[in-house]
Amino acid sequence: MFNFTYQRKRSLLYRNIRAFFDSRGYMEVFTPTLSDSLIPEPTIRNFSTLFINSFMTERELYLIPSPEIFMKRMLSEGSGPIYQISQCFRNAEQLGNIHNPEFTMLEYYTVGFDEKDSILLTEELLQEVSFGDAPPAVTAKPVVMSIEEAVKEYSNLDLIRAQDYGYLREHAEKRGLYVPDGEAWDDTFNRIFINDVEPSLPNTCPVILTDYPEQIDCLALKQEGRPYRARWEMYIDGTEIANCYAEETDKERTRSYFTKEYSRLEEERKGTNEVVPAADPSFAEIDMPESSGVAIGLDRLLMVELGLKEITPLLSFPLSDMLSNGNNTN
Repeated sequence: MFNFTYQRKRSLLYRNIRAFFDSRGYMEVFTPTLSDSLIPEPTIRNFSTLFINSFMTERELYLIPSPEIFMKRMLSEGSGPIYQISQCFRNAEQLGNIHNPEFTMLEYYTVGFDEKDSILLTEELLQEVSFGDAPPAVTAKPVVMSIEEAVKEYSNLDLIRAQDYGYLREHAEKRGLYVPDGEAWDDTFNRIFINDVEPSLPNTCPVILTDYPEQIDCLALKQEGRPYRARWEMYIDGTEIANCYAEETDKERTRSYFTKEYSRLEEERKGTNEVVPAADPSFAEIDMPESSGVAIGLDRLLMVELGLKEITPLLSFPLSDMLSNGNNTN
């Protein structure tokens, strides 16, 4: 049965978001959910489909995991500050609780901002779009701490020493974590982070973790003279809600990222039936302005605003229900 109260709450949240950005001069944009290429991200599994046309060659297309690939092209052509509420898709996600393969994302970019500016903007956003009865975990002033501080506090890991992989692996194994031979630095770090840090974060207010290790590769600026990237993530009541970058503008670094991550993606998915999406090398040639982008999972934000522990009641047609309603022939 539908919970129309939750549907009305979702509608109100979206109206509040649009009012917030419209009042600040942002332009709402609308981009495709199908793309002929994606930004290579080995940690994200993708959905693909086949384009069929009597007068053209068949071609594989992909459901977007975020609208980033299109919104950055708009920024490069002078759009100015923009935002979008879009449907996104990530395969091989868990079903239920805080995951659904199709989900709703708010993504916004501010020209001339860095990631610190986006912290203040996102604080204002939460204050203005939250419902009057939203719990303090949503509306309280966020705690801001670096990843270096967080792993020291909750795992006793010295992140500077952990630049040496041998030390990082030894620390993980002392914490009782299994580390496969040949595992990459970022995968071992994530084991420690997920096991020790995420469950220990305060749940009485939003928590913003800044300065992510540079080994976790992405299109966020590298900090000068420090082994970190200009990136943060926000957690509310233990759930990751938002992700932010000061966006990479250097074309050579973007080309290097595409080459390295696409090779890693191909290698990791070789011999499997997982999709290896095409990557358009021309993306690295766009003139990306100095800017900061934030992505917020709106199903999760609505969940914490309503004081719920899972997103399933907020979804009109959860995939978990579709797969268990008797239509699955496997």
